[in-house]
Amino acid sequence: MTDSVPSSVECQARKNKASSHAGKMLARYGNFLKQLHCAGVSLRYLSTYTCKDGVGTILLDNEKTRNSLSLEMMNSIQRNIVENQHDSELRCIVLAAKGRVFSAGHNLKELTAERGSEHHKQVFHKCSELISAIHSAPVPVIAKVDGLAAAAGCQLVASCDMAVCSDSSTFSTPGASFGIFCSTPGIAVVRAVPRMRAAYMLFTGLPITAHEALQAGLVSKVVPQDVLNEEVSKICKAIASKSRTVITLGKTFFYKQISLDVGAAYELGEQIMVDNLATVDGREGIKSFVEKRSPKWTHRE
Repeated sequence: MTDSVPSSVECQARKNKASSHAGKMLARYGNFLKQLHCAGVSLRYLSTYTCKDGVGTILLDNEKTRNSLSLEMMNSIQRNIVENQHDSELRCIVLAAKGRVFSAGHNLKELTAERGSEHHKQVFHKCSELISAIHSAPVPVIAKVDGLAAAAGCQLVASCDMAVCSDSSTFSTPGASFGIFCSTPGIAVVRAVPRMRAAYMLFTGLPITAHEALQAGLVSKVVPQDVLNEEVSKICKAIASKSRTVITLGKTFFYKQISLDVGAAYELGEQIMVDNLATVDGREGIKSFVEKRSPKWTHRE
């Protein structure tokens, strides 16, 4: 017994029904958006995410507040990292900003006395969560800075795995000038630069230039503004040519060993090297070298 074939009339009826259902769904979604707009809820994301050729780009996009790290902005950045970090095609993430200010730091309107201590704790805890998300991301996170990075904005740069900036960029931790010492930004800064330089930045609030930041170790490289995109692209391509599995293993160990004493770090490092060689790409890398050919990465653990 064979199934009957639907007639052209029946097929058209089904298409009309499906089209009607889709139309109703779109209408409902449109009404939902209108309700949000009428309620004063912003539908604009403060940071956006795009991905091309294995490079994910998170763009801070709120020039009006100088890309301040409000709760909403920090949630947006963290969400873009966490929701995309396990994409098997992703090789690195670039953190960039729209406008001439990378980030002016926390939104001080969220730190007024009227907001209360619990809200203040929420702001600083969210910032700590964001920094943790950068460190725990399985791929390198690169700050691309073209302009000012101040206070928590400077903290954000110092917390990335690498930072490349234009030669006109500046960095500062001016919190004390506004009656709130940059205590949490200082945690990241003093782990990136020598103590004397960190103290200068924190106690005076005075900015340092891009070249001073490079000399101190706050950034990885300084280039003219017109070649900033080219330089970041070059770095991303270099990372993308490696095995994601190996880079992830290396980044995880890199941060873990920093808190260990030298002896413990070497002991753990020895085992990590052995584990690395046991991976599929570890074996492929050695084999390709011996056979004098380019490696063919699987990016599998």
